Amino acid sequence: MSRDRIAGIDRRRLYLAGGLCALGVGLGVARYVVTRPQPPAGNPLPVDFGDLVPGKLLTVDWHGRSVWLLRRSADEIAGLAGYESELTDPMSEHSLQPPACRNAHRSLRPELFVAIGQCTHQGCPPALRSAGNRSEFLCPCHTSKFDLAGRVFRMGPAPANLVIPEYRFDGDSRVVIGEA
Repeated sequence: MSRDRIAGIDRRRLYLAGGLCALGVGLGVARYVVTRPQPPAGNPLPVDFGDLVPGKLLTVDWHGRSVWLLRRSADEIAGLAGYESELTDPMSEHSLQPPACRNAHRSLRPELFVAIGQCTHQGCPPALRSAGNRSEFLCPCHTSKFDLAGRVFRMGPAPANLVIPEYRFDGDSRVVIGEA
């Protein structure tokens, strides 16, 4: 057997196959970096959430993107613990959010969750649904699941947690999206 053949396979074909695989992975990474949801900047939007009851989702349009405001109940906040091993980034170390939202509930106040309502896989809008004894966001396109803090479960194709835009509170029942 010649040195140019490995177990009956031509060495050039083996190198070509490896190169094509590396190219495919590189293109996939480049596509993710270019198309992943980014928090838009500027043009702040004030939103009153005083009438929002626990467990309900308010969706507003900001820069052509859906932004969610979810008022979480005490049980929903408590339910954010205990399944971290099922999450891709449970501590939100690799997620896009303001530094003040890098906590277990990914928000400035535990009872109010603010996020851009786009799946981090391909930008589809996940839906809030009840799943047994807990609620979650489910992307209907490729079944990525997110908890009520926008943290992604490992089982789906979404690579990252939901994006949290800059926002601040303006009183007890009003937020301003797009300002820190």
